Amino acid sequence: MDSYLEKQRNDELTFGAYLLFAKDFCLILGVQAGRFKTSTNIIDSISLNTDILSEIDELIIFVQKHLMVEYIITGEAQREERYDYPLDAIREIILNMIVHRNYKDSSDSVIKIFDDRIEFFNPGDLYDDLTIEQLASNHYQSKTRNKLIALMFKECGLIEKYGSGITRIKKLCKEHGLTEPKFEEIQKGFQVTLYKSNQTNTEQALNNVGVNVGVNISKTNVFDFIAQNQPTKAKNIAEYFNVSQRTIERYLKQLKNNDKIDFKGATKTGGYYVK
Repeated sequence: MDSYLEKQRNDELTFGAYLLFAKDFCLILGVQAGRFKTSTNIIDSISLNTDILSEIDELIIFVQKHLMVEYIITGEAQREERYDYPLDAIREIILNMIVHRNYKDSSDSVIKIFDDRIEFFNPGDLYDDLTIEQLASNHYQSKTRNKLIALMFKECGLIEKYGSGITRIKKLCKEHGLTEPKFEEIQKGFQVTLYKSNQTNTEQALNNVGVNVGVNISKTNVFDFIAQNQPTKAKNIAEYFNVSQRTIERYLKQLKNNDKIDFKGATKTGGYYVK
């Protein structure tokens, strides 16, 4: 990576190298990500303004923690995990956001996670008069406004080849049983939307491969469920996730200790609320 730092113009660090390695707060590198209950009610969020390599890792971690995950027992030594969205597609979208963003636009990149979809928005129009139709057909000459970033990502193995991202995202979603992603230009930017498959389709896909399925949940999943179904009881949460009530009560205790939720009302008639 030192070779990228050596790329200079008139003995000054290039803009691309600065974006790659700026460790301090940088206004033009802003990315906002949030988990939304409704279009206006946000229940978790992060705001990043650091180097783009660190942003990629943190964004993937944030999105992944807000996904539901099923584990599939296949008879092998290790179980197979299946998230409600393909992680490789999410990673590909985030990488493309970073590579193709218009960094001369001070607007933030934004990721919004809803119950039924995830929206990825990037400031800046498509580069070099590229159209949505050309992207969808995969018949176009790949170009990028951020050549140094794209080169480093390719040499580090973060991207396979230029211009393959959209095709790969569509393929991964189709293999996962999801509706085709939506690609659109809105508000002087570019947005990709992934749609979650409904429960019936997921169950059918799993039945077709003959596996046993369970759910591996986290404290975040429990918190999200309460936010979307308050007031609710431990019994209702346990039934929804198909786990023991004791497991849920352990997560509830952690959330209460972290001052994230509260129980209101009498033991028999009350329920849990988010704070």
